[in-house]
Amino acid sequence: MRHGKKFNHLGRKTAHRKSMLANMACSLIEHKRINTTVAKAKALKQFVEPMITKSKEDTTHNRRIVFAKLRQKDAVTELFRDVAAKIGDRPGGYTRIIKLGNRLGDNADMAMIELVDYNEIYNAGKPAKKKSTRRGRSKKADAPVTPVASNEEE
Repeated sequence: MRHGKKFNHLGRKTAHRKSMLANMACSLIEHKRINTTVAKAKALKQFVEPMITKSKEDTTHNRRIVFAKLRQKDAVTELFRDVAAKIGDRPGGYTRIIKLGNRLGDNADMAMIELVDYNEIYNAGKPAKKKSTRRGRSKKADAPVTPVASNEEE
């Protein structure tokens, strides 16, 4: 039974798991996308998204909380300076996991995890369109229909 099992332990002891996730998060912040297994990508997503949310508000307290998890000064600086500026208006969902298939050596499911706003391929195809909140009929339907004059004389 899996009562109370909240997260994947990834087959590692606590210290090893925390160090691995911290290193992967720093690599993700630095390179904007990394390739890993699907299980590690899902664990990394749960690890890094709360820190990206904290980086939206640049306070000393938030920097110390994030530094306690990441333990790399350069990654914290880049997260609060560059990444936070780019994702400032996004309400969540900062990362995307794309499955890549199986690894040749051990047939493990591989995935690419990336920061959403840094992928130009996905973002370039969709122009920034304002969301429509109009619920009534369209403007074309509101226009009165004018009768067409015929050439026949009466």
